[in-house]
Amino acid sequence: MDYRIRPMQPSEYSLLRDFLYQAIYLPEGTPPPPRSILQSPDLRVYIQDFGRSPHDRCLVAETAEGLAGAVWSRIMTDYGHIDDHIPSLAIALCSAYRGQGIGTALLTAMLDLLRKAGYPQVSLSVQKANPALRLYRRLGFTTAADHGEELVMACRL
Repeated sequence: MDYRIRPMQPSEYSLLRDFLYQAIYLPEGTPPPPRSILQSPDLRVYIQDFGRSPHDRCLVAETAEGLAGAVWSRIMTDYGHIDDHIPSLAIALCSAYRGQGIGTALLTAMLDLLRKAGYPQVSLSVQKANPALRLYRRLGFTTAADHGEELVMACRL
């Protein structure tokens, strides 16, 4: 699979809405929620006014067919929040591109970008049943908090 990792352009920020929807983990057999779920304050925080803060960063994986995935970070009070100085991130891949190493490449590039920007760590939230948990652990994320079915994880940069 040929792809390249690049910064998301401001003209593409509206696509974060679609990627946020893709980032919602659905266990096998679970019907997808209505897209209106993206209006909930708990989810809007991931994309609302993206690009206005100097802490907002987004990388995309681009193929010949278009954007295959995105990883973005910002300082926000979200499910993965640790404190007001540590960015949280979200990552999403279109289903056709999962399992091909693109998510690993995106996340590795984001960790490098945040490290170079001087952040000491980054956090995220993941459901324990989500297969992406293995990726996060492999890349150095450790459990910062256990909330039953969901973990808050952090990675020292």
